[in-house]
Formats: sequence, C-alpha cells, structure tokens
Amino acid sequence: MPTPLRNRLAPLAIGLLLLALVLGATRSDWPPLRDAVQTAEHFIYDQRLVWSQRTGIEQHDDAEIVIIDIDERSLGAVGRWPWPRATMADLLEQLWAAGTIVVAFDIVFAEPERNPAERVARGVDDPALRERLGELAPRFDGDRHLAEQLARGDAVLGFFLHRDETATHTGTLPEPARGAEELGTGTPVIHRFQAYTGNRPALQEAATGAGAFSVIPDADGVVRRAPLLLGHGDAVYPGLALETARVYQLLDDFRVETVALGAHTAVDAIELGAARLPTDARGQALIPYRGPRGSFPYISAVDLLRGETDPDALEGAIALIGTSAMGLYDLRPTPTDAAFPGVEIHANLLAGILADDLPRKPAWVDGANLVTTLTAGLVAAGLLPFLGPLATLAVTAGLLALLVGGNLWAWAQWDLALGAAGPLAAVLLIGAGNLTWGFLFEHRRRHQLRQRFGEYVPPELVERMAEAPTAYTQTGETREITVLFADIRGFTTLSERLDAVALRELLNRFFTPMTRVIFEHGGTIDKYVGDLIMAFWGAPMDDPEHRRHAVAAALAMQREAERLREELAREGLPAIEIGIGLNSGPAAVGDMGSAYRRAYTALGDAVNLASRVEGQTKAYGVGLLVTEHTRAGLETVYGFREIDRIQVKGRSQPVTLYEPVEATQSPAET
Repeated sequence: MPTPLRNRLAPLAIGLLLLALVLGATRSDWPPLRDAVQTAEHFIYDQRLVWSQRTGIEQHDDAEIVIIDIDERSLGAVGRWPWPRATMADLLEQLWAAGTIVVAFDIVFAEPERNPAERVARGVDDPALRERLGELAPRFDGDRHLAEQLARGDAVLGFFLHRDETATHTGTLPEPARGAEELGTGTPVIHRFQAYTGNRPALQEAATGAGAFSVIPDADGVVRRAPLLLGHGDAVYPGLALETARVYQLLDDFRVETVALGAHTAVDAIELGAARLPTDARGQALIPYRGPRGSFPYISAVDLLRGETDPDALEGAIALIGTSAMGLYDLRPTPTDAAFPGVEIHANLLAGILADDLPRKPAWVDGANLVTTLTAGLVAAGLLPFLGPLATLAVTAGLLALLVGGNLWAWAQWDLALGAAGPLAAVLLIGAGNLTWGFLFEHRRRHQLRQRFGEYVPPELVERMAEAPTAYTQTGETREITVLFADIRGFTTLSERLDAVALRELLNRFFTPMTRVIFEHGGTIDKYVGDLIMAFWGAPMDDPEHRRHAVAAALAMQREAERLREELAREGLPAIEIGIGLNSGPAAVGDMGSAYRRAYTALGDAVNLASRVEGQTKAYGVGLLVTEHTRAGLETVYGFREIDRIQVKGRSQPVTLYEPVEATQSPAET
C-alpha cells in the first residue's frame, strides 16, 4: 500500500474508533459514562437556556404573575415562621381586595393552630367563665378565619409529597386529579411518593384546588424540570403550577395522554384546555426559566399587610405566596441561579403553561441525537484525514458551529431541547485526534528529514525543509544541479610522511572549514572519500542560482585553503594544495544504497564530468576549473579565463574549461 494512503487510513480508522466510543458512551448504562454524558448534556442545556435569555429570544406574553414574598424583612416585622393563621387570612384578604384573580400557596398548613381562648378556658375553674371563653373561641379560631378567606376566591393550596418511607402522613390530601385515571392503574412511570404533608381538612375543603409543590432535582442537584403529575398510592395529583393554571382558566379538569412503554404506562402530554403541554414519560415538564432570580415582580408580605402596596400591581394577577428567606430553606440551585426561590420556580413553570411555550423534548429526540452524532462523526472522520492542519481546524470549527447553530435554532424556533453532547463530542474528539495525529506524523517526518539530511545539508536549510517536509523526498529524481569535487594534491605523498594520528588531524582540519564554507553557501555534502569532498547545489532544496552559489563556495574554499597553508607552515607541517572542479547539468539525486546502508547522493554524466574537471586542475596548474555549463549565465558576476577545450572520454563534443579569476560585482553568497 502506498505510504501516503496508509498515512491517511490511520487517522480515518482512529476517527471511526472515536466515533464508536462516543456512540457507545451516549448509549451506555454504565454509571460513570452515563453520569458523564448527563453532566455534559446538563451543561449544554443550561448554557443554551442562559443564551436564550441574554439574547432576548425568550419572549413572554403571558398572564401577570406576582410573587408575595415572606422575606427576611417580613419575618423581622411580623415574627418568625409559621405565622398565625389570622395573619395569613389578613394577607389573603388584602389580595382579594386588590383584585387578585387566583392565589396559590407554595406553603402548607399541616398542623392545627392552638386557639388562645380554648387554651385559657382549660385553665379556668369557674364554669361560667369557662363557658363564656368557649363562646368566644370561634372568634380566635385562625383556621376558621383562613378558611373563610380561602372560600372568598379561587385559592390553590400547596402540599408536599415525600419519598422518605419513614415520613409520616400529616394533614389531608385533596381529591385525586380528574382526567388522570389511566395513570391510577397498571404500572405508570410517573414519580411515586411514599408519604405526604397535606393541609388541615377545613382549609382543604375551603380551597378551590390543591397542587403538590414537590420538585425533583437532576443528579447534579439542579432543578431543570418539575413534575406536573405526581403519584401517591393509586392516586395521581397535579403539580402546583398545573393546578393553578387549571383554576385560572376556569377548567374542570385536564386530560392526560398516555402511551404504552413496554409493560408500563408513560405520559406523552397533558391537554389543558386548548394547550397541549409536552412532558417526559414521567409527566415532568422542563421549566422555561425566563431569567435569573427576580424575573417576576416581588411584593414583600409585610408591605401587603400594611396596605403599602399599589393595588394596580395585583389587579387581575395570579399571586403565588412563598418565601425567599434563607432561613426557611426553600432556595434551590437552577440553571440561572445557585440559590433560586422555590416559589419563583413554580412561577416560571406556571408562566410557561399559560403561554403554552414549555420546552419540548419528545421521545424521538434520543433517536435524532444518535443520527446527528453518527452523521457528524462520519463527516469528520471521512473528511479531516485528507486535510492539512489549518483546514482541519477550520472544518472542525465549521462543523461545531453548524451543530451549535442548528441546536440553538431548533430551541429558538420550536422550543426543542435537542441533545448536543454526542455530536459535539464526536466532532471535537475526531478533530483533536486528527490534529494530534497530524502533529505526531509531521513531527516524525520532520525528525526523519533532519536525520536523513542533517549530515548533508546546512542546519538552517534543514530547518527550512522541515517547515514543508512533504516537499522533499529521498526517492530518486532528476534535478539540474552544480557538482563540486575538491581534493588535496599529493595526498599519497603526504600520507606517507605523517603517521595515522597526525594524518587524521590534518584531514579534520581540512574538512571542517571546507564543509563550513559549503554549508554557508547552501551546498549539500555528498561524501568524503579519503582526501576528497563531493558536494552539490540544487538538491534537495531547489536553488535557481546553484551555479553562482557553487562558484562562490569554490572561491571561498580556495581562500580557506590559503589560510590553512599559512597555519600549517607556522606549525612546521607540510603545506597542502587543493584542486576544485565544477560542472553543472542534470543528475539523478536521491537516497541510494542497499538495505544495510544508504546515502543521499547524486549520479550521472554531470557528476562524472565534474570529477574529471577536478583532475585537470593539476595538469593546468590552477586551483579551480569550471566547465562552460557552470560558466553559463555568470559572465556578468565573475571574470572567467578560458583555459582549454578538452575531449572527455564518453562525450562527442569537447568541453571548454574556465578559471574564475575575479568577481566583477559583489555576488550574494547564500
């Protein structure tokens, strides 16, 4: 298999593997994976909700809902909770007088209130006085006063359902919900509770309705949904918001749409008048939070009791009585606030019910998430391996933007709460995987390139080559190059005069400056053979001016040789003379050799001719000779003295030899 294709198939396989892992994670029932996916989905849901609030996409044209807040100031003025029932009756009387249409309580009146007249009568010995106190007792009956006020208008009491099996039953539950009879039989999947805290019977009978204010937070403790239907025993009860909406709309009941879910009965939706309220299988609705804490108008309970409230603020409104006081423990974490009053949670849900704009998460959403994850993952896995790093980054960002934009559009257009963790994770992981593979692959290729060319090519050129490693190859190719051969004249005689150690040191002193000069002029070292250096210009990096650079290097090598001669003479060592030959032409360059040892080299007639030209320097008594092929185009850069025309073995045409004698202008040497 060709290497480029193999290099593409590896990240493709990695991408498909990552996609399979994401799909497995989103469908897994293993608690750690399931919790991780849920955490991601919850985070995305919360951010989407906050985004829609900040951008003003959530528009609310609903009934006026006002919160009567038993706040810290009210507790300080009236007294600690629970307040006397007479005080609550006064509060309710003020609401009716202001024209409030419906009053709902996010509190429960479970315990009987002691009658002060009866308490005093039990301690009196005088029968006549005891009888008189008994006659006065109804006037001090707080439950009776509150019941009378409840009966004056449409009041909805709240009650609490417990999951704790050890909790006791307190108070009285209202009549079960009409229209939910189907959920009272079989094995419904709505939340079932083991105990309750209800209201006093007299109060329950006086109220128009009652709804449970129990909420069930998600696994992370955040309240994102609330049950519209709750079960206790075989009975089904409405949530506080649903019951308040029913009473406000003067409806006798609501209807529950159910579907079979295996052996269970699941809720599909709730019909309330003309509205069809979407729920999950357990009868829970997503809460359409309109903003942070305080998004609904608040009226302090003490201001209402003192008559210091503008009546217009309550006329025609729905009033929810609850508390924001920290000491009464009804503050919950929500997507918009870490400490959100429970009464405002019900206000948000009630507003969504009345406006018929509850967020929807139909049963088919899970299937849609699976298809979206699969599609996005396949696109990323199939496309990214064939792109470069910048294109991979751009396409990954584009896919993420498309997924996020589509998700937000579905939310803004249809209140659809689509999942996003799976598709986003698939694209992110596959994109990161491709970028990581590309980085490692490019790093490996650059490392290999430095290893292969580092001995032949100047370090700065190796770094330039490493910036685009795919542009350079060691496979055989034909290039137009200039070849240089240089050796020490009389090396055989010299080697006989020196021992091995001295000869090695002499060669090192010769090769080091010569190699430096070649590298400084952008040349590639081919090999050292004895006292001979072979180098060339024009490969592996393209060099349009390889002739000029090679001649400049040869002249600099002559200057270095002169400097070295002077050094050796001062040290009493034999002087050295060098001969350099240059030729230009096409040659085969590449990685050549055997399975045991290979080298990057140049082969061809142009190389052979350069070697022969170097051999002629001694015969003509010059240090540097170039052919007409190297001289071509450099006439205005260097001065050339024609030496001779020679016939070279294997060539039909004679070759003209020249000696570069001087620079007619300052040539660039790199």
